[in-house]
Amino acid sequence: MKTYSIGEVAKELKLTVYTLRYYDKEGLMPFVERTTSGIRVFKESDIEALKIIECLKSTGMPIKEIKNFIEWCSDGDSTLQLRYDMFMERKANVEAQMEQLKKTMEIIEYKCSYYQIALEAGTENILKNNKKETLNCQ
Repeated sequence: MKTYSIGEVAKELKLTVYTLRYYDKEGLMPFVERTTSGIRVFKESDIEALKIIECLKSTGMPIKEIKNFIEWCSDGDSTLQLRYDMFMERKANVEAQMEQLKKTMEIIEYKCSYYQIALEAGTENILKNNKKETLNCQ
């Protein structure tokens, strides 16, 4: 079975070694084995678990809640419902974030169009004086 060093894992996941050590300190990597001298030895399955941790982190999930998830995984099938419910909640949160980002993008697209018209006209007075045209920039 192939194993990886902390540096190799950091490079693979585009993280820093410091981040991985922090995750370990926070209890997010109880699955990672160590040599007798204390060096972390990562397996493919550990890298996959870290990808899930990064996914949850990217949704804004706090480290404490990610740790709960890791503990539930260790507890086995008795926590399947908890894990399912957690992912359903994450899904709803990400959908809300996506909706907010969509609204943000609409404003940005409007402003890009606004400034493109202003640049082509050499002034934004044409837009400020003509509200109807400003609305058409969307």
